[in-house]
Amino acid sequence: MKLVIGTRTSKLAMWQTHHIIARLQTHWPELTCEIKPFVTIGDRTQASGQPLPEIGGKGLFTTELENSLRESEIDIAVHSLKDLPTQYPDQITLGAIASRADVRDALVSPTGQALADLPAGAVIGTSSLRRQAQILAARPDLIVKSIRGNVGTRVQKVMDGLYDAAVLAFAGLHRLEMDDQISQILPLDVMLPAPGQGALGIQCRSADEQVLTLLDPINDSAVRHAVTAERTFLSTLEGGCSAPIGAYATATDSGAWQMESIILSPDGQTTIRLQGQDDNAAHLGRKMAQQALEQGAGDILG
Repeated sequence: MKLVIGTRTSKLAMWQTHHIIARLQTHWPELTCEIKPFVTIGDRTQASGQPLPEIGGKGLFTTELENSLRESEIDIAVHSLKDLPTQYPDQITLGAIASRADVRDALVSPTGQALADLPAGAVIGTSSLRRQAQILAARPDLIVKSIRGNVGTRVQKVMDGLYDAAVLAFAGLHRLEMDDQISQILPLDVMLPAPGQGALGIQCRSADEQVLTLLDPINDSAVRHAVTAERTFLSTLEGGCSAPIGAYATATDSGAWQMESIILSPDGQTTIRLQGQDDNAAHLGRKMAQQALEQGAGDILG
């Protein structure tokens, strides 16, 4: 069988796609794969430097691939799961969730300094409201400015002195073998990740039983449960993937699910931080979102 795979054109997106192809061909040696590259709205606005929340947030890196799936031009689309909106479009489903790497964020600085060591007034680059808010919660004396571009471009902007540091996902840097550029892996008590961060999501048509069968062996059920808790928390709060919301769920020794989450104002000065546990991952996400709303999350996110 031949599988046509849609992906963005960045080096990281291509790494992720080749990784998924290798995983699939381990289980289905006769499978042939064709890669179809896409340039999304989010990619086309990289050069402008415009912050993602100002452009629209939801679906910036996914809409073109979803449309192509719906038209049967491609069979699957490979994404960083944190980029996928929590509401699935008509006729499309998340056929597999695979390969979750370290969920933490990392600081890149040409001087090798940690976040706590940067001088007052240092300029930190990020296009994420979640990262901005948590940086300012920890260091209100820093200046946060939007930084756009693929992983390599953002790192180069820092090394060229346009920023004193930038925050990026550790998973992306590690997958591109750029660990030597990392000044500090930020601890979870300083920087909670985006829901789904570090995991890969593979979309397909919900009625395509053949493709769903092909994807089944690479679906990681433990990761799927964990990110279900995180993404349910996000969707219940009606937050998009650019909202200042962090969440990270893990399994307990007893087989239940536990999660830590955070909602912040963009300036980092108002924070709601929650911890919870439940036997059902989706119920955990909904329950913690309701607790957050009772503590004023709606006003913060409004």
